[in-house]
Amino acid sequence: MPSTADGWAGEVIPRLTDLSLGCAQLGNLYRAITDEQAQATVTAAWEHGIRYFDTAPHYGLGLSERRLGAALALRPRDEYVLSTKVGRLLEPVGGHPGRTDDQGFDVPATSRRVWDFSRDGVLRSLEDSLARLGVDRVDIVYLHDPDDHYRQALEDAYPALEELRAQGVVSAIGAGMNQTAMLTQFARHTDVDLLMLAGRYTLLEQTALDELLPACQEGGIGVVAAGVFNSGLLARAQPVPGAHYDYAEAPAELVRRAARLAEVCAAHGTPLPAAALAFPLAHPAVISVCVGARSPEQVERNVALHRAAIPAALWAELKGLGLVRDSAPGLSATTRS
Repeated sequence: MPSTADGWAGEVIPRLTDLSLGCAQLGNLYRAITDEQAQATVTAAWEHGIRYFDTAPHYGLGLSERRLGAALALRPRDEYVLSTKVGRLLEPVGGHPGRTDDQGFDVPATSRRVWDFSRDGVLRSLEDSLARLGVDRVDIVYLHDPDDHYRQALEDAYPALEELRAQGVVSAIGAGMNQTAMLTQFARHTDVDLLMLAGRYTLLEQTALDELLPACQEGGIGVVAAGVFNSGLLARAQPVPGAHYDYAEAPAELVRRAARLAEVCAAHGTPLPAAALAFPLAHPAVISVCVGARSPEQVERNVALHRAAIPAALWAELKGLGLVRDSAPGLSATTRS
């Protein structure tokens, strides 16, 4: 599973495997898993060659960071790339015994998230993350979902990250969001190394082609594509009503479009999720696809999908039918190891 990170911005940039593990599910996203299952999931990723792991304080109120750190504790620190995020501080709360987190994670609500993109907030968040992870450094730090905090993120948080990079505390800095407009502003007006884009460059949606991806190419900024299954709608060979899109039930129109994509993929002997994984990596700005898993079996499935050969004729037909933008670059036959 080779790195695709050569030749992009920065002098000291971590090498990312082109398939990476997103660790929200280690924080009990939607439903709980055991510590043992979390450990086995990370172990399976490692055994299949994945060396880039992404987490955040938001994921399970710190549970994802704690579990990921424990799972990587015996691995040589120089052999993997680790990213976390800043922007949400975790503050302990008292009372409410038995209360569960209300932001999608099946964990006790023992802390509350506090938005904070101040310089002090960034430094405190990173210090707390290092303690939960049990490491002395992370390689990449992203500003996490600064949608409603752009000014503070740009004027306070970003300079703090620049400082940390200049000091060698982290190797790379960036921002991670579910939208393209603000990420484009970061690409054009800051010196970020990486952007994590969730859900906006997929088989269903290619809005990132308008401005963001060209800006990243021009600036030499690497893009980590997350949410490539659009929260689940593209995760099955046959999309079904009730599937999730952007963390909610998918509209019927999108389910029908996904079903049409699946039909064309099947005609070319390709499962829809395999095409969904391969599609973003065909763009020269995208250096890694970050996919979550809650079990070793899901990791193995994702690795198999990633390694599937995708015929060039599939991409040509998807473009011809208007299901994928004709301007999507780099779509040819793909075979991965």
